[in-house]
Amino acid sequence: MPNITLEMPTWLSTLLPAADYVLQNDEEKMALAVQLSAENIKRGGGPFGAIVVDLDNNTLISAGVNRVVATCCSIAHAEIMAIVSAQQSLRVFSLAEGGRSTELVTSAEPCAQCFGALHWSGIKRVVCGARSEDVMAVGFDEGVKPKNWVEALRERQIDVKRDVLRAAANEVLLAYKSSGLIVYNGVSDDTY
Repeated sequence: MPNITLEMPTWLSTLLPAADYVLQNDEEKMALAVQLSAENIKRGGGPFGAIVVDLDNNTLISAGVNRVVATCCSIAHAEIMAIVSAQQSLRVFSLAEGGRSTELVTSAEPCAQCFGALHWSGIKRVVCGARSEDVMAVGFDEGVKPKNWVEALRERQIDVKRDVLRAAANEVLLAYKSSGLIVYNGVSDDTY
């Protein structure tokens, strides 16, 4: 059986700030996530980027981009890649371990898979750019998640902020649609 390896692209680290750089606000954090998603398109990847930030000092812990096609792995979404990278970097299975408080900043709202992973990851806050309907308008299938997903996360003490730089995040999605790159797991008439 093959070893399971999900690697970040080598170019990713060239776009990240220094480890001690303080991300000033939600807009600056989202600008980085959106920049990663745009660069990922230029490199043939999916139109999604995400970062994990330490809420105590607003510094970057990890970053991820969509690697589904590149890795032939349907779970290699930007959010999952960023969470796994943070957990591996910190050597913890929960990002809340030791009282740590982290947030996931993602260029688009979580799909069903990423929504499901949030509470197990130990993330305490989620900041979203584009809405699920923006992602679906490009043709991606976001899966089935609760209509009240924001409230469901808040019930688990995970704060959610939506629509941060939504227009910029949606521009990346539209650029992807125009690029002719593959819309994997796309919505079809028989999906539901």
